[in-house]
Amino acid sequence: MELTVVVVVAASIFLWGLVSARLQRADLTAPIVFTLIGAVVALTGIAGPSASERLKPVVEITLVWVLFADAARIRVQDLRRGLGLYVRLLAVGLPLTIVAGWGLAAWFYPGLGVWLALLVGAALAPTDAALGIPVVTNPVVPARIRRLITVESGLNDGISTPVVMLAIAGAAAAAGHEGATGAGGALLELAVGVAVGAGIGASGGALLRIARRDKWAAEDFTGIAVLALAVLAYGASIVAHGNGFVAAFCGGLAFGAAAGPRGPAEVQFLEQASGLMSLLVWLAFGVIAVPIMVERINPAMILYAVLSLTIIRMVPVALALIGAGLDRNTILFVGWFGPRGLASLVFALLALEELGSAADEAVAVVAVTVLLSVIAHGLSATPLASKYGRSTAPQKHRDAAPHPGIALRGLPRQRGDATAPDQLH
Repeated sequence: MELTVVVVVAASIFLWGLVSARLQRADLTAPIVFTLIGAVVALTGIAGPSASERLKPVVEITLVWVLFADAARIRVQDLRRGLGLYVRLLAVGLPLTIVAGWGLAAWFYPGLGVWLALLVGAALAPTDAALGIPVVTNPVVPARIRRLITVESGLNDGISTPVVMLAIAGAAAAAGHEGATGAGGALLELAVGVAVGAGIGASGGALLRIARRDKWAAEDFTGIAVLALAVLAYGASIVAHGNGFVAAFCGGLAFGAAAGPRGPAEVQFLEQASGLMSLLVWLAFGVIAVPIMVERINPAMILYAVLSLTIIRMVPVALALIGAGLDRNTILFVGWFGPRGLASLVFALLALEELGSAADEAVAVVAVTVLLSVIAHGLSATPLASKYGRSTAPQKHRDAAPHPGIALRGLPRQRGDATAPDQLH
């Protein structure tokens, strides 16, 4: 049966490569397609929830590569332009979103307890700009707004990761799981992860920069070296009893700062690898999480998902941007385009692996919200981006100033958009 699963997965990825542009015209994106394939695989009995242990390495390495790549893409010099807006969204808007999601989850589902409610709030706080390609690649949208959305998406998953890990550790300790470290131990692991990841990322970036300068490094191998560096940051942190995911994110930030102008190009291979892995995560989501969601879905869960995508996201964004000089339409636009995607799924699957059936209800809430986001943001991206662009001044429309690129993670680009990720810089 395991070989059958491999055949199905390989055939699905190959067929997606053949017809992805055609399916995109029908608004069938990679997340939708591979989630459906995973659900079919589960329903036909080819694989089921018992496959979660075998999928754990896939889920973990995907998160490592995504965190490292997202962080490495956004270098310090990228943040200088519009720094105030980024700080507002990440230091004010993101914490408010987590707290609001936490409080609403605790109110809707008192049985979750403090830690699982926090898990729901934190897992659904990160945004995924890769699910809003028509927004961030459309030149009719002012460049600083595209830059704001992509920078927020590139950093908020890494910033949310410590909160998610803390929530999982707290829930495991509360449930009496063997080996659970609890909140105190999780905080220590986070600190170790920051130190180890930053050290390895900075050292790796500086060494690679020197090797390129002295012609020691072959250009066609540097991308593979960066991929290995991300795994090294994760593994070394685990060995040092730290949090490997936080280490991957901090390693990416440090690498981006130390690697020099060629750094973004060298992250491309890592982004391609994480794109392939992301397809597997969406498929795993269909296999593992969708059956749980179908079994537990109820009107309250759908209502929570709607509120998560609207009030819980948009009100904190509006509060964070008060006095920032942005008009109402821009604030509403930025508030709405916060799709929930890959990071939220990975966090849910990690919780399921660590906590087992105790996390089923929390995972179901996350699953419903992500699926609703994939549909709602996918269908609204192109028309709302065009409408918003027309509402801004013509001279601002055509602003083609460079802004940080995003990892497409296996998702097709918008039709007619030939912009490669590195050309967005």
